[in-house]
Amino acid sequence: MEPFVLKNQSYLTIDNWIQQFPGLKAGITTKLGGTSGSYFESLNLGFHVGDDVNDVCKNRHIVAEQLEFPLDNWVGAEQTHDIIIRNISKADRGKGSNSYEHSFKGTDGFYTNEEGILLTLCFADCVPLFFIAPEQRMIGTAHAGWKGTVGQIAKEMITAWGKEGVKPEQIFVAIGPSICEKCYIVDERIIKLVENTLEGRESLPYNLVSEGQFSLDLREVNRQILLTSGVPDRNILLTKYCTSCNQEEFFSHRRDQGKTGRMLSFIGWKETADRL
Repeated sequence: MEPFVLKNQSYLTIDNWIQQFPGLKAGITTKLGGTSGSYFESLNLGFHVGDDVNDVCKNRHIVAEQLEFPLDNWVGAEQTHDIIIRNISKADRGKGSNSYEHSFKGTDGFYTNEEGILLTLCFADCVPLFFIAPEQRMIGTAHAGWKGTVGQIAKEMITAWGKEGVKPEQIFVAIGPSICEKCYIVDERIIKLVENTLEGRESLPYNLVSEGQFSLDLREVNRQILLTSGVPDRNILLTKYCTSCNQEEFFSHRRDQGKTGRMLSFIGWKETADRL
């Protein structure tokens, strides 16, 4: 069953998690229901892609209202396709919420166990990873393009949580809408990095499609990294949504040749007072 369920035209949620864990907001936006024009039409949530900043802010207010999660409580990042993740507290709220300049620099993942914080990252083909350890109320999200994937940002999150006393078998992960293997063609250089990352695994998630060109399943690479990191297979949810195939719903950097907007992953606990 598809774990990401469309709630309205503007966002999907990880429905199983939402039903199990009261107060949780977790999912990813679509490209629909915003105010941006041109090739950012219409719900672009990325400040860094050349869209009008006022339109991006309007779009973020639209999503904040729909999620019932104030924009002042969001945090955002200047993503660099690296593997740096940050532990977030309430003191960080608002950083990157309405300005790219004030976002966390050089950051591709967030986690927290505090309420009233919405962790957000931008996407347009890369793999969004969502993490939750309900016993410890720990939540997180990470941005895994091919660089972050072979750098094992998924493992970095599991390792960071281990230092907080969270065991891998207590962690649940959802792998979200991103480019599928049919749409993601890479060269041999990237394949060798994948082979090094998954050394010892029997099944490698790529296929030769022409001389020096391979189709690569980035989502499966991340799943295998999570398994190697100790997360049980039963704890991992995997989407079938492809950002490139689903042209009506999602932005795609590769499909649109770089002229496109960004969706937003989000995960956060509503403050207890807000849920009463």
